[in-house]
Amino acid sequence: MTTLNVGLLGAGRIGKVHGAAIAETAGARLAAVADAFPEPAHELALMYDAEVRSIEEIMNDNSIDAVFITTPTDMHADLIEEAARRGKKIFCEKPIDLSVERVRQCLTVVAEHKATLMVGFNRRFDPNFKQVRDHIDSGAIGDVEMVNIISRDPGPPPLTYMERSGGLFKDMTIHDFDMARFLLGEEPVAVTAVGSVLVDPAIATVPDIDSAAVTLVTASGKIAQISNSRRASYGYDQRIEVHGSAGMVRADNLHETTVELATSAGYHTTPLMNFFLERYMPAYRAEVQLFVDVVTNGAVLTATGDDGLRSLVLAEAAAQSVSEGRTISVNEI
Repeated sequence: MTTLNVGLLGAGRIGKVHGAAIAETAGARLAAVADAFPEPAHELALMYDAEVRSIEEIMNDNSIDAVFITTPTDMHADLIEEAARRGKKIFCEKPIDLSVERVRQCLTVVAEHKATLMVGFNRRFDPNFKQVRDHIDSGAIGDVEMVNIISRDPGPPPLTYMERSGGLFKDMTIHDFDMARFLLGEEPVAVTAVGSVLVDPAIATVPDIDSAAVTLVTASGKIAQISNSRRASYGYDQRIEVHGSAGMVRADNLHETTVELATSAGYHTTPLMNFFLERYMPAYRAEVQLFVDVVTNGAVLTATGDDGLRSLVLAEAAAQSVSEGRTISVNEI
């Protein structure tokens, strides 16, 4: 079996997640790690017998076949373009950039160099959500008519993070936009969104919102509804329901265990999984496995650069809808 040598660009929280997933994936080897801060790079490299190198050294090394870009968002597009020019296979965390126009420019460079680019929409690879899609594909629920997505974080990130995140729609809801597209089977053509600051008044100073509801409509009239909050006192709330002409399929929350206690006081279960690292780690592993299979075995690539662009367009439309108080046509973006 061919081994894919990977250079990891960024050793922060999400970089550590991908570093672990790469190390656990058959056919992949974490060869090198780069980060602006030496300590996390050395810690991660030591864990997986990798070398610490600069980004330039990784890009110049012909023995490194692929790069995983997990740096701050404002570096993504430039690094994608450089990697494409160097002939590297590319995995990049979402979003490619906060600017729709910059993403379009970046994807032009990717196409010119016929580069492989996968974007980190890991929820497509969650075993539960994938099974929902499998039921849709099998025809079990007939034609999809409505999709409902609930995605609520246990608490907001630091304000310093939110100041660079691009806003709730580009940072958080972008995963839900991708999932809506993944399940609808048609592209949304109109976006209507409302947003509020209900969790922490300081979020308004970013400026940003922490609570939102979004409605997406396709050309044929299919509807997707998304509910977001930066606060869920009961844990990481991740639910999906798809209603079709012949039935319904849903994926409920995952708990820490499957144990349920029933007494005269009622039914009691264990808490929900705390946050995305716990909830979606199997999805991260499956995501990396597909990337390796695409590069080494010719598997079909999903979560492409075009998927990244389309979800960002929906995020931009949602933000514009909140700002202007009207429905936004996707063609306006």
